[in-house]
Amino acid sequence: MKVAILASGNGTNFQVLAEKFQAGEIPGELSLLFCDHPEAYVVKRAEKLGVEHTSFTVKECGGKQAYEQRLLELLKAKQIDFLILAGYMRIIGPEIVRAFPNAIVNLHPAYLPEYQGLHAIERAFEDHLKNGRTETGVTVHYVDFGLDSGPIIAQRHVPIFDEDTAASLEERIHRCEHLLFPQTLKRVLESKVANEKGSF
Repeated sequence: MKVAILASGNGTNFQVLAEKFQAGEIPGELSLLFCDHPEAYVVKRAEKLGVEHTSFTVKECGGKQAYEQRLLELLKAKQIDFLILAGYMRIIGPEIVRAFPNAIVNLHPAYLPEYQGLHAIERAFEDHLKNGRTETGVTVHYVDFGLDSGPIIAQRHVPIFDEDTAASLEERIHRCEHLLFPQTLKRVLESKVANEKGSF
């Protein structure tokens, strides 16, 4: 089971997952990090951990369709079986979704279906300030053709406290992500590996 992680930014979730793959705590082989921002710090994390990485942008590909095609060709060339989106800030195109049925998992920093799309943490915090909202959450879900609309695998609520700032709430959400995401992926990938063995 060859796994690729797609990320766009700092890469704290990538690092947590990569270390657990390398320790054998999550089944499968972490074969690739792909990043759509070549200067993002997640690339440095991959280098330090010895994980193969590739980066290119939509702009250098000449548009989204060409970018998606190049990404799909890369994943096929690396014989990737399973995709993990860990802070990947682009919507996965339909060709890639079709090529990886029930094999793309995303982490979203909200309790879906609340706060779908971008800036979920900031929107939850603003809702706290304006309307007294007392919790948000984290969701792990399969990717389908919609925006953060695929089947939910696991969720956990995260409290919002009166003394919170946007930064302190974000930190608490990240702590939750770093626990929930690897636990959930371990379960999902163990099931997929078992099903593969059972099909022979």
